[in-house]
Amino acid sequence: MVHVTDLHELLAQPAPLAAPYLLGAVISDGEVAVRIVEVEAYAGPDDPASHAYRGPGRKNAVMFGPPGHAYVYLSYGVHWCLNVVCHPQGSGGGILLRGGEVVDGVEVALARRGGNPDLARGPGRLGQALGVTMADSGGDLRTGRLCLEPAARPERFVTGPRVGVSRAADRPWRFWIEGDPYVSAYRRSSRASARPR
Repeated sequence: MVHVTDLHELLAQPAPLAAPYLLGAVISDGEVAVRIVEVEAYAGPDDPASHAYRGPGRKNAVMFGPPGHAYVYLSYGVHWCLNVVCHPQGSGGGILLRGGEVVDGVEVALARRGGNPDLARGPGRLGQALGVTMADSGGDLRTGRLCLEPAARPERFVTGPRVGVSRAADRPWRFWIEGDPYVSAYRRSSRASARPR
C-alpha cells in the first residue's frame, strides 16, 4: 500500500514516472468520490503538449508550485479539467485525471451531470462529477476541498499515446487500468503529426 507521505514523495518525480501511481487512488470532494482509472502525464519545458512548456505564467503558475496540489484549466471553454501537480523541484508538470468510477455520491454526481449516467469517463465529466471549478486550482490535495486518497498501484496497467493533443501526441504518457469499463475512448487529434516529436 502506498501511504500519503509516500505518494507526496512520488509526486516530486517527473510526471511520466509518477502518473501510474495515481491509478486506483480515490479523489473526493466530501460528497462524491471517484476511483481513478485513467491519467495522462504532462511534463515541463521538454513537453510541447504541456501547459508548462513555455514556463510559468499567470494561468499555469500552479504547475510550478508544490507537488500534490490541484491544477485546473478550462478545456474548449466548456469543461473544467483536474490535474495533480507533480515535478521535481525547479520544473513544472502535472497529471491529468482522464477517467474514473464514481464509488460514492452517485446521486450527487448524477445531479451535477444533468442526469447523464456516464459520470466520470473522460476529464470533463470527471471534473463535473466532482464539482470542480477554477476556485479549486492551487488547493492542497491532502487538506483542501478535493482530497486524494492513495491506493496500491494496480499490477496491470497499459500505456499509450495521449488523447487529443497535436504536439508530442505519440508519447506513451497515457496510463489506464487494463480492461476497466470507465476508461475513456482514445481519440487522436486530427492536427497531430504523423510521427513522434
